[in-house]
Amino acid sequence: MAWEETLTEQEVRRAHDQLEQLLERQARMGTADVVTYHPPEAIAQRDLFALAGTHVDGTQWTVGDCDHRFPLQSISKVFTYALALEDNGREATLTRVGVEPSGDPFNSLAFDEILRRPHNPMVNAGALVAADIIGGVDVEEKIGRLLERLRLYTGNPELEVDQELLEAQLADADRNLGISYYMRSLGMLVGEVADILTVYLSVCSVMVTTAELSVAAATLAHGGVNPRTEERAMPRTYVRDVIGVMFTCGMYDAAGQWANDVGIPAKSGVSGGILATIPNQVGLGVFSPGLDMHGNSVRGVNVCRELSDRFGLHIFADPSETQLGRLGARVWPEPEPEPEPGALDPEPREEESEGSGSGTVPVVVEAQT
Repeated sequence: MAWEETLTEQEVRRAHDQLEQLLERQARMGTADVVTYHPPEAIAQRDLFALAGTHVDGTQWTVGDCDHRFPLQSISKVFTYALALEDNGREATLTRVGVEPSGDPFNSLAFDEILRRPHNPMVNAGALVAADIIGGVDVEEKIGRLLERLRLYTGNPELEVDQELLEAQLADADRNLGISYYMRSLGMLVGEVADILTVYLSVCSVMVTTAELSVAAATLAHGGVNPRTEERAMPRTYVRDVIGVMFTCGMYDAAGQWANDVGIPAKSGVSGGILATIPNQVGLGVFSPGLDMHGNSVRGVNVCRELSDRFGLHIFADPSETQLGRLGARVWPEPEPEPEPGALDPEPREEESEGSGSGTVPVVVEAQT
């Protein structure tokens, strides 16, 4: 069975022990697959590693460097898209930005050529459109509304934009400027490019902790209501849209493989964070700055893979497979072996003996009553 809405004290303690062992295990495995850090000076933080979980009953577990602050970066796209849906509705939003995986890098200059829109809101082009269509009379109001929502998601009323980081990102925004001007030339953007880019990068520059990230993820898992403050951060109507696009598009150009192998709706950012949501159960936040070739946290990906494979948190897993918090469960349960090919095929039907005089052998099928 899946977790109940409220955990017992024993389940809470057990889950903390399991997450602690998971973090220690992944820390020992090293970072051989790391290919880059963003920005390059983040290499000085290469040993930072944090894992936090928040259950839909408000229970929270924190392991590692969960108080360290880092920028949301592309994780912010989840919340910009959520507000765009709230302001415009599902159908109107869909006319401006799709929900199809692009298969291209997050900063690719590629669009849905038939419907003339970005492929999805989890890539830069789509997030820029989402920033364009959220309500607000000016840049300040749009940023203020997004900050207000982020404070509701995380439960931290003091979240702010890091102005120094924002200025650095604006000064290094040639790629996003190019994407924006090209989209505006095609009619995909309507507002002023500089304003749209400022809104988009401001939310990317909000600093959060891994613990806060897990609360935001749990808010999505809890139908849009923060489970620790009981405040609503987004209409329940659009929660399925946000989680659905996270599942299929949230992990850059590795999203398809992720959905198949890991099966946990998630969104990553190049600062090394991953937000992951298991509907009606738990929200997860992971932080480790070393990135793989897709721009995803190497340790973060490995943590999510372990949670899926060994703790049964793949959203399509049988509920009985859930091991997180289970009393008496093995900390590292082995996954069931794959069945032999054809194991579920029906038994071959009997054939008539040779010599029937026909070039083919007729099959005897008994009449069914």
